[in-house]
Amino acid sequence: MAKKTVAGYREKSEGRSYSKVIKMLKSPKTGAYIFKEEMIPNEAVAGYFK
Repeated sequence: MAKKTVAGYREKSEGRSYSKVIKMLKSPKTGAYIFKEEMIPNEAVAGYFK
């Protein structure tokens, strides 16, 4: 299950707004769950979770 955090981040130089996304993945080695965090532009959020 993946979540999008509520807070958005923005760099003033580019004028884009960014969101921190967290994706839960299952490790192929141990079978334990790991969390992958990334900062991506808001336009790419919908495609990130597909």
